[in-house]
Amino acid sequence: MASIKDVANLAGVAVGTVSRVINNSGAVKPKTRRKVEEAIRELNYIPNEVARNFKMQKSKMVALLLPSIWNPFFSELAYYIEDELDREGFKLMLCNSGGKPEKELYYLDMLRQNKVAGIVGITYNDIENNVSHDIPIVSIDRHFNKKITCVTSDNFEGGRMALRELVKAGARKPAFIGSVTSVFSETMNRKKGFMHEAEALGVEYVVYEKPDPIVDDEAYFNEFFNEHAAVDGIFAITDMLAANYIERARKRGIRVPEDVKVVGYDGIQDNPYFHPILSTIRQPVEEMARMAIRLLYSKMEGEPLTEQVYRIPVTFKQGETT
Repeated sequence: MASIKDVANLAGVAVGTVSRVINNSGAVKPKTRRKVEEAIRELNYIPNEVARNFKMQKSKMVALLLPSIWNPFFSELAYYIEDELDREGFKLMLCNSGGKPEKELYYLDMLRQNKVAGIVGITYNDIENNVSHDIPIVSIDRHFNKKITCVTSDNFEGGRMALRELVKAGARKPAFIGSVTSVFSETMNRKKGFMHEAEALGVEYVVYEKPDPIVDDEAYFNEFFNEHAAVDGIFAITDMLAANYIERARKRGIRVPEDVKVVGYDGIQDNPYFHPILSTIRQPVEEMARMAIRLLYSKMEGEPLTEQVYRIPVTFKQGETT
């Protein structure tokens, strides 16, 4: 791949001259400009957009920081974020951290240096002190002490809704299963809503959770099945955890929904190819994605926002597991 130095050598000019032609900045003689443009075409040179943005102190690049692109909810979110950015001529830089705090810190440092226009971030790690206001940021599902706008679904109401649906389906002793993040995340409100509604209705319930991330699925579920055999309803903190429970329950001869009713959270299995189709609390993922970008645009323009947290209503999608 040709470099800017190759272009300069072919055109017989200095690298700085090529840079001025590319960025359309500074005086360049028409004859010299033509020589540079011909060299660019001949070498099929593609300028480094990130470097050019740095020089011009502006960017059309927005970064999306995700714990894992493998999670279908995050993949769907990324799709709508990219689509919303594309409408205004912005490009997406995907930063897949794997949930590792050291990788998130590396990305944040890199993004600051490369002067991206803004960041949409999802993190469940304690990186509070490394998040600054140098770049406009919108967070999804996570609160920071600093004034960083957060977009989320109504997790508390989603938890209440899940408990009501389990009871309506016949569950007498439902359980919440999940994991606990090291910092406060809106996802923790799913458990709070579940507990609140159970206590309001006088329903006996179980809460089973381990520190996030769950590193040993086998041990996690073995302990749950051994300690809570009487549970006849499950509200899982995510659809992925709900699907994991259903598979492990099946291997133990536990039938869903005959023996245990199951409700997930996210709505990623909204597709007839999945079987069984999961009953779930559906997050408005497209609305969340597009709102996050619209709010980011406002921050990039320096416009004041009316709220620090924007919560969007959720819905219950009936499947085959309740």
